[in-house]
Amino acid sequence: MAVVRVYSIGHQIIRPSNCSAFLRVFRKYSLHKANAYRTHFGFEIVDEDVKSEKVYNVFEKVANSYDAMNDAMSFGIHRLWKDIFMQKLAPTRNTQLLDVAGGTGDIAFRFLRHVGQAESEDEASRASVTVCDINEAMLEVGRARARQRGMCIEWVQGDAEQLPLPDASYDAYSIAFGIRNVTHIDRAVQEAYRVLKPGGRFLCLEFSHVSNPALQWVYDQYSFQVIPVLGQLIAGQWKPYQYLVESIRQFPNQEDFKEIIESAGFRSVTYENLTFGVVAIHSGFKI
Repeated sequence: MAVVRVYSIGHQIIRPSNCSAFLRVFRKYSLHKANAYRTHFGFEIVDEDVKSEKVYNVFEKVANSYDAMNDAMSFGIHRLWKDIFMQKLAPTRNTQLLDVAGGTGDIAFRFLRHVGQAESEDEASRASVTVCDINEAMLEVGRARARQRGMCIEWVQGDAEQLPLPDASYDAYSIAFGIRNVTHIDRAVQEAYRVLKPGGRFLCLEFSHVSNPALQWVYDQYSFQVIPVLGQLIAGQWKPYQYLVESIRQFPNQEDFKEIIESAGFRSVTYENLTFGVVAIHSGFKI
């Protein structure tokens, strides 16, 4: 009796008589395995284990000029986006907020101003905010700004994908212009779900996708031709702002990101576009 050898590649069985099929599947499988632990850093493909370090270096370089560049790049509109974001969050005087990737304190300061409109000091003090950021340089900028404002904030250095915080400990989780920089977006959203109390809210402000082709063309020209130049002039850094505009294009569109949030377990997931979809606010509840 003749023995027929077969070869298994992944989940596919290939007979040696079909040599071309064997080579085709082998190349496809090998490419998949080679890319299994690769990710994007802007338009560059890098190993997953080096992306976080590269992102860290980007923000370490621009920490001191971060807020000035935000004003220049957006013509100050980022302030309006963040104000709307806080209005959507609508925290109460008892809200315990975790703000992730918020090193310079922009969201935390808005939160404390919002809840600080209490009738008495005792009522206002029930609310609290913890800022968690992976980058120590960004946290240092935030601490300095908080001291100038006399605001009490807890500062924690940590990775959004592995938060050094206990389960079910916050009423709200916010992240503004930070989630596109993590290596695994789904893991960051799952961590948000973990640290939220039942009934807690996830709220994310992030650059998104413009649906109008004409507006997209104008936006692309501004992004790629102007923003890196501004980075060089104001921050003395070209490459971090080249990465910025590239990372925006790599981020999932509104519907795809909504699916990621739902997959983590959140319910009543919605999004709202601002400025024609240049940014979007994504919301979900842990129910």
